[in-house]
Amino acid sequence: MKKKLLVAGGDLRQIFLALSLSREYDTYIYGIDDDTYTEKLRKDNGETLYDAVILPIPVTSDGKTLFSPFSENEISLSEVSEKVKKNGLVFGGRFMNSEKIFREKGTETIDYLSREELSVMNAVATAEGALGIAMEESPETIFGNKILITGFGRIAKTLAKILVSMGADVTVCARKKSDIAWAEIFGCKGKDFSLLNEKSDFRIIFNTVPTEIFTKEKLSLLNQSALIIDLASKPGGVDFESAALMGIKTIWALSLPGKVAPVTSGEIIAKTIRNILTERGDMNV
Repeated sequence: MKKKLLVAGGDLRQIFLALSLSREYDTYIYGIDDDTYTEKLRKDNGETLYDAVILPIPVTSDGKTLFSPFSENEISLSEVSEKVKKNGLVFGGRFMNSEKIFREKGTETIDYLSREELSVMNAVATAEGALGIAMEESPETIFGNKILITGFGRIAKTLAKILVSMGADVTVCARKKSDIAWAEIFGCKGKDFSLLNEKSDFRIIFNTVPTEIFTKEKLSLLNQSALIIDLASKPGGVDFESAALMGIKTIWALSLPGKVAPVTSGEIIAKTIRNILTERGDMNV
């Protein structure tokens, strides 16, 4: 017998996640009232208990209610917790300390964002989305452009590879000597963060560092017509108020995978969940 899964709340990623999982599991949706893409999916009947519940990214913004932009009504996490079997599984991305609501019901919570395969594939969607913003917002081509990337994690590495392949003049700021070396192998100029203490003429800057490295003082050293695209999670890496006062255009591009590639992002999450279930060996069809 197929295991029963409930996909609850979320944006378009959740819809395409549900469509993907429905090919293998008995899948239902809840807190998704938009029928545009859901005609092939069954809605929760209010009576079924599920082997696993898949929650969105983020699970919640206030610690109490489900992130459910496609729902006509507010949904409490306590209400969702009643829909999973005891000893069942609850998946989510960024629980925001709401795990206890589900654990009190005897269920196990798993944050799928902690999985490496999801982080790597999400980096591709984020990098492509960031590139799209740059091409739309900059009056100049990527080819030959002087571009700075701060940080050299998964997203930065992916972005650097794409930009170099497009003929950009890319400089990477990183803390680790090994990252600086890798940046040079990628075809970039590798520098440490002391570079930000010097005047520069970069036209496009991609930040991936989630701490404020572009302070008022550092911003004053930039080309005032530069475009900054901040890809870092909260609190971000830019003093946005100072940037605005200086006339430096800054775009804080959060959650790009769900915005620019919801189909692919949904498939990535679905694949990650399949991997987890297969590894556990307790949720096979």
